[in-house]
Amino acid sequence: MKLATHTTRAPHLVRALETLAQRTIHAEVAQTLLHELAGITVLVAGKFTNNRTADGLLEAFYLTTGCVSLGMSQASDSDESGLSLLLHHGAEYVFQMGFRHIKELSSLPAQTMLSEFDSDPYVQQRNIKALFLELCRADPSSAWTGDDAYRKELLIRLENQDIIECAKWLRKNHFSGAVKDVDLDADAVIAIAVIFAISGDGRIVARTGQKEIESLIKNVRETQPDVEAGWLQLLNKIPAQYQKLMRARMDEYKNTIVKKILSKTKNEKIITEIQNCYAGTEQDVDYC
Repeated sequence: MKLATHTTRAPHLVRALETLAQRTIHAEVAQTLLHELAGITVLVAGKFTNNRTADGLLEAFYLTTGCVSLGMSQASDSDESGLSLLLHHGAEYVFQMGFRHIKELSSLPAQTMLSEFDSDPYVQQRNIKALFLELCRADPSSAWTGDDAYRKELLIRLENQDIIECAKWLRKNHFSGAVKDVDLDADAVIAIAVIFAISGDGRIVARTGQKEIESLIKNVRETQPDVEAGWLQLLNKIPAQYQKLMRARMDEYKNTIVKKILSKTKNEKIITEIQNCYAGTEQDVDYC
């Protein structure tokens, strides 16, 4: 059996400094960079760790190393180009590049549920700090994967953003008037819209209640509508950028909840499943 190979790499900053050390004349430039990094470390310790203890300063040094490395990873594709970036702009500039990536990442949704607390300045600052501590800690003597973790998290959050924007559009176009709640369960909004579109009545449903779910089940079992035709109606109404996302949900539900709705499964069981697994918090309470 052939074992998988694993590659490890030091933080970008460390590799750039090693590249600098290979140059014949480098002492003065290296001293300048180290002086800059020391200054950044003190500032990081004061704001994020503890500038009064050795452990606090050490953690700040690790964070400085990682944040500079993150900035380099997004702007350069080799150790030489990373070193050129450092020498041309300075360590503080590259650190700010890395931290700006963290702030931009923090502004994207970590999940597809929103609440009024998400816009609270304290919560936003707390989230920035949490991401900074998670992604930018880099021990110079160890392998670092903070840049890979950043890219993966960015993809997840961009996908979450698409889901949220799609749900907002569905809410705005809800058949009985726009849903204007601050709190948003985006996955639930999309699930409701997809499930109710099987009826083929052309309505966009973004919020529901138990009575509506009961009526849907009764109606589609009586009429046996063309599910794909109903979904096509919905797809033709929504903006193009959301159609791939909606189509994926339709494909997912076709052989799960939709199949159960059209079957002889007991109504109570289907209603409970829709309420618990699909409609989330996007439900009106219409029964006591």
